[in-house]
Amino acid sequence: MSEVSTGPVSVDMVDGVARVSMFHPPVNALGLPLRRALVDALAGIAHNRQATAVLLTGQANAFSAGADITEFNAAAGSPDLRELVALVEDFPLPVIAAITGVALGGGLELAMAATARLADPEARLGLPEITLGLLPGAGGTGRLPRLVGPERALDMILSGKPISAAQARRDGLVDAVFSDPASKDGVRWAAHFALKGDRTRTRDRQHKIAGAHAVRGTVAALAAVPLRKAKDPSAAQAAIDAITAGIEVSFDAGARVEREKFEERRQSPESAAQRYLFAAERAARKPKNLNPGTATRVARAGVVGAGTMGGGIAMALAAAGIPVTLVEAEQSALDRGLARIEQNLATSVAHGSRTEADASSERALIESSLDYGALASADLVIEAAFEDLPVKKDIFADLDRHVREDAVLASNTSYLNIDALAAGTAHPERVLGLHFFSPANVMPLVEVVRGSHTNAEALATGFELVRRIGKTPVVVGVCHGFVGNRMLEVRSGQAERLLLEGALPGQVDQVLTDFGFRMGPFAMGDMAGLDIGWRNRKAQGRTAPVSDALCEAGRFGQKTGTGYYAYEGRDRRDDAAVAKLIEGVSAKLGIVRRPISEQEILERLTLPMINEGARILAEGIADLPGDIDVIWVKGYNWPAYRGGPMWYADQMGLALVAARLRHYALLTGDASLAPSALLEQLADDGATFDGYGR
Repeated sequence: MSEVSTGPVSVDMVDGVARVSMFHPPVNALGLPLRRALVDALAGIAHNRQATAVLLTGQANAFSAGADITEFNAAAGSPDLRELVALVEDFPLPVIAAITGVALGGGLELAMAATARLADPEARLGLPEITLGLLPGAGGTGRLPRLVGPERALDMILSGKPISAAQARRDGLVDAVFSDPASKDGVRWAAHFALKGDRTRTRDRQHKIAGAHAVRGTVAALAAVPLRKAKDPSAAQAAIDAITAGIEVSFDAGARVEREKFEERRQSPESAAQRYLFAAERAARKPKNLNPGTATRVARAGVVGAGTMGGGIAMALAAAGIPVTLVEAEQSALDRGLARIEQNLATSVAHGSRTEADASSERALIESSLDYGALASADLVIEAAFEDLPVKKDIFADLDRHVREDAVLASNTSYLNIDALAAGTAHPERVLGLHFFSPANVMPLVEVVRGSHTNAEALATGFELVRRIGKTPVVVGVCHGFVGNRMLEVRSGQAERLLLEGALPGQVDQVLTDFGFRMGPFAMGDMAGLDIGWRNRKAQGRTAPVSDALCEAGRFGQKTGTGYYAYEGRDRRDDAAVAKLIEGVSAKLGIVRRPISEQEILERLTLPMINEGARILAEGIADLPGDIDVIWVKGYNWPAYRGGPMWYADQMGLALVAARLRHYALLTGDASLAPSALLEQLADDGATFDGYGR
């Protein structure tokens, strides 16, 4: 057996099979150097008379995670990915892709061009280009339907979500699943395939698309629901157009549409925004002054509070294989929490997002107790009681007496001062915030709050735990509401003012949903329950005249059937009684109502948030503008194709943002709308947020 290495590719011959191994850390991104090395390797194999097949392999963690997105800013050098894919598909010997780790995007497109595919049981396969505002650009829209059928292909491409090896085998995307297919077992499989396997090119396979090919309009019908749910409708429609042409006309016709649409999307502002977010999220995972090597690996965790948030956090920990003890003060509350967890698990099994075996494993990892002593062996404990500072202080004092001295204590508070909680403990350096978003077992974001005394080990431990459970951690500093809720509070204040000055809830909500949010502030308030904010405001001595008046009238939202809207089940409609109530509150406050344009509504809701983001940066609460954008996209459903509030401001131009804020400060008499010092400085310098802090 001899081995030949060509840069990031090595070739060795094993029993007549040429094993081509990609090694381009960290994830075998298919940039120009790797593409050229693969072409050179295949050229050598084509002239090797001893070779009967090719086994194409990657690293243990990644067959290939896809294209090098830094190349998207300009035309790719030759060979581009399409040329490499065509070379593999037309190669004179059968090519078998042995998938370990991930095969994503261009990596999966390369694998689909192979004659057959093997996968390790832990492999994940997907086409996530939609999350970058793109569509597959190297034949993925044509080959995937031919392997898995149109409906499954639409789901994978329009959702961008990867699937397991087992699911891929059931769908027909891979031909066999077994451990370490890059080993001799894979070589034997490839040798056997070379003798007896079907060498039909993927592009020529027709049986999975035959029905859709025969009946025009089938793809559009299958795509109708996914298109309505798409986070980036323009990218989704582009992908549908390519898939339709590839099925209903021909593979080549689809490839032409795919390339045309890919280039359109590559140059679009929506894709630029999402590629920026991709980079921002990667930067957020490597925050300043954080050393992952100092983290303690959490072998057992604890959660105090079995309510909606505490139960969701316990589920997220168990789903990652971490044993967790859930503690409550009363048996009735604990029983309700455990019942809610059980219902959530049952629902996820029914919907197919978990197997029954997964649910059983997770259920077994969640223990419960009424005794803080049950947390004695926990490496990290998360307090998830309701937002009341004295209550949380008491919990931390109790925890301090029961947990190990080296255990990390975290609070899931949304607003409260982490330093105030830490002050009541013997080891404030072991205290931090882990602000999960509801529902905690689903939402991807966690604000990791660094207190003034939090030491490096505790911060790294909390941060790495968040990464381990599959969520996106963003480090923030201590202030009321941290980053996300501090900015949300500013938006909420402006939404309330807009109602008092002349707008109605449906008008305001429509502007934000047209902008790309899934839900406007008033529909969201009704869903969450208006009484929650009402209690918090009363505790803090604050008011919101319209919302307070609704609550005083018993209108708490969906759960009471009336709030900003009237409800029949979850279906809402505008309510004339609300308009009358708002007009009465305005009159009582001496406010003369006026027509308010959609432009004013959008600017009044978004520009003050940007202004507050600038203050947050200037105070060092967030390190980078990208951190703020990741928080708002991942935690508050800011439309990803608009890049987050700080990116959006850069696209507007900071001079225009500052000018519009000055206009609204004068119009409303609200001095808080005046541009912040940092915003004024950047605007005067002709600078952008994107370059700040780097």
